[in-house]
Amino acid sequence: MHVWTRAKRLAAVALLSVVTATACGGPGTHIRADGKLSFTVALIEPDLTTVPLLAAVDTLRDQGHEVDVVELAEPELAVEGLAKGDYAISAEATGPALSAIEQDAPIKIIADVVGNQWALYGRSAVSSCDDLNGRPFGIFSEGAVATAIAKDWVAAECGAGKRPDYLTIGGSDVRAQALASGEIDATPLEISDAVALESSGASGLTKVVDFAESLPDLHPQTVYANAAFLSRHRGVAQEFVTALVREHGRINADPRHLVALVKKYLPEEDQEDVATTARRYRDAKLFDAAALTRRNVQGTIDFFARAGVIERGMTTRDAADLSFIEGASS
Repeated sequence: MHVWTRAKRLAAVALLSVVTATACGGPGTHIRADGKLSFTVALIEPDLTTVPLLAAVDTLRDQGHEVDVVELAEPELAVEGLAKGDYAISAEATGPALSAIEQDAPIKIIADVVGNQWALYGRSAVSSCDDLNGRPFGIFSEGAVATAIAKDWVAAECGAGKRPDYLTIGGSDVRAQALASGEIDATPLEISDAVALESSGASGLTKVVDFAESLPDLHPQTVYANAAFLSRHRGVAQEFVTALVREHGRINADPRHLVALVKKYLPEEDQEDVATTARRYRDAKLFDAAALTRRNVQGTIDFFARAGVIERGMTTRDAADLSFIEGASS
């Protein structure tokens, strides 16, 4: 899976060039004259799932900290920057972070971005894995987390010798269109693209499996941070995680809060389906930054080991520091 191989290579390069963390918590973190911090948060193409993180950043800014947000194209770039201390916090795909941690990168998972929102959608005639034998199955790439999830399901559910015909055809929205037009028979989709597909009037489609139900301990998108930043500025890291937990709580209390966050931070986003999507997230209880536990972090590690992203043997203690979400709940 080429994405994960590249992630490991980038992590190794990062480790070779890691700048020794200073008392400030890394080369990208500075203590200002007023005692407040200046640091950078890296996000990967912000979308509906990351607007609560932007709100949490604004909470820190309101407290006097100077926080820059950089947008990167790939999570591997964020992982490299975290390992060097250029960035204090990032949030996206868990796989590249675990790959870097396996290479001894100074990174810890500290909270959840969003629960497992992936589901497999197919043509109405598809009700089981065996129905997809030899049929066109859309994936984003061989290394994408949704592909790993789908292939894990195929390995567990398809009969002996039965496999779909995997076709690499682009992002979740593109695959949704291909499914609606009959170019493919099944594909994993995120909630927002499933909602868009439904609102387009596409018919003859069904949800084959909800991966949140079949893989309840998998958390494919998490918040992670530079370990030196966490140890030297625990108070600020705690403020960030607490703010994120509270933003998620507001969304769960009223999904219109998520709609408001999207309007504020992603004004160019098509607003038509946001309200429906927000309700789906709330109903599925996917927004819970404090959802990580020792058990489900280990379950996530075990999934990525099973998928070949990392070797077996990593533990929750190796990968995560759950004290911040514990502190946010106390």
